[in-house]
Amino acid sequence: MKDRELALLTDMYELTMMQGYFEAGAHERQVVFDLFYRKNPSGNGYAIAAGLEQAIEYLQNLNFTKEDLEYLESLDIFGEDFIKYLKEFRFTGEVYAIPEGTIVFPHEPLLRVKAPIMEAQLIETALLNIINHQSLIATKASRVVWAALGDPVLEFGLRRAQGPDAGVLGARAAVIGGCCATSNMLTGKLYDVPVKGTHAHSWVMSFPDELTAFREYAKLFPRSCVFLVDTYSTLESGVPNAIKVFSEMRAAGIDLTGYGVRLDSGDLAYLSKRARIMLDEAGFKDALISASSDLDEHLISSLKLQGAKIDFWGVGTKLITGDDCPAFGGVYKLAAEEGRDGEFIPKIKLSNNIEKVTNPGIKKIFRIYDKQTGKIKADLIALIDEEIDETKPLEIRDSSAKWRNMRLKAGTYAVRELLEPVFINGALVYKSPKTMEIQAYCNQEKETLWGEHLRLNNPHIVPVDLTEKLARLKNELIDAMSVD
Repeated sequence: MKDRELALLTDMYELTMMQGYFEAGAHERQVVFDLFYRKNPSGNGYAIAAGLEQAIEYLQNLNFTKEDLEYLESLDIFGEDFIKYLKEFRFTGEVYAIPEGTIVFPHEPLLRVKAPIMEAQLIETALLNIINHQSLIATKASRVVWAALGDPVLEFGLRRAQGPDAGVLGARAAVIGGCCATSNMLTGKLYDVPVKGTHAHSWVMSFPDELTAFREYAKLFPRSCVFLVDTYSTLESGVPNAIKVFSEMRAAGIDLTGYGVRLDSGDLAYLSKRARIMLDEAGFKDALISASSDLDEHLISSLKLQGAKIDFWGVGTKLITGDDCPAFGGVYKLAAEEGRDGEFIPKIKLSNNIEKVTNPGIKKIFRIYDKQTGKIKADLIALIDEEIDETKPLEIRDSSAKWRNMRLKAGTYAVRELLEPVFINGALVYKSPKTMEIQAYCNQEKETLWGEHLRLNNPHIVPVDLTEKLARLKNELIDAMSVD
């Protein structure tokens, strides 16, 4: 999180490689790395970029403390001159990034780093840790919110998160992805997002009876009075006791805004329908029914199909842990290196797995929109010196299915570049929006997708193509490296 010394948040081999570059006198050589991912999580049709603010904080505070250097020296691995070099280490490079909350697709650089090889190498692990985690949770949250069909979704996962940082930053990412609030107070404080919650079963159990527990809670929080009704028996005692206290509050002239009940176990479809009938018959038709209990997008979708009478959803474990897809799978690969003449030489990684073959060169991303609908038509990964003339026709081929060509007439499409400057010569030139501003932007981003792209199962995939120039360069490098 904020203002921490994280120079050693790295894998050992980053430092051993750095020492190798240093000993070879290559430590000032400029290189370009791309951070991207290969596969959408959870079978989704897209992902949501998140974590840039924390990546910026990491780069701004990147330096080796006295204690860090003493530790490295104690390992008896690193040379004295290298340790001295690290004493003055700072990030001096260039970073371009896709803004947080942006819809993204596989193989597109979420970050592009140009820096001396020592700097670019060191930051690999930390950047992947930061971007992978938050992009995963933001994408998962977006799926859950989509399944709720407009109902508010609350993030309730702190106690099940994989440690404090994952809980705090995971809640931030969940809000970016569309959750309306979190139960996590520290996230609320640090990132100025709404916090919400009710009470636990222990509150009810700590009183002589359930009715007394509800009455005491109502005295304390009359304007946000939501009772957890399944401690003993949801329909036999919980809901009837809630109705009794609501009636007493109404008789006392207390404003019942934001009141209701929470279901945390049992058959949520059946119980919510019965609770709705009981509340309505008692004259509390505006009482809210919330639900929790190991929810995810699939269960929420099923409950909606069953006609469950649930007004908002508290989602914890399966959201904050990315339950069905615990890793985002982002990678960080060398794309170009500076030659002796100062020109950058494109680099490519080959593999027997075709999806692991990288795209070479210094690149940018064009997003193509339909002018009439504002929906995304496709993305184009291009070389840095390329431009698109919107006054001319544009042909796009899906790089995973070359027979699927798309021909766009001049004047029917609009183009946007996705990568924005963040650091130039080590100086920060980007201002991170507030978390709720990122959420609003992310909601607008999701409006650029058709429903077919958003569905939970077998979504339609937005084409991502390489420009002709980049595709030709890639093929030339593959041919040059092929062995007879």
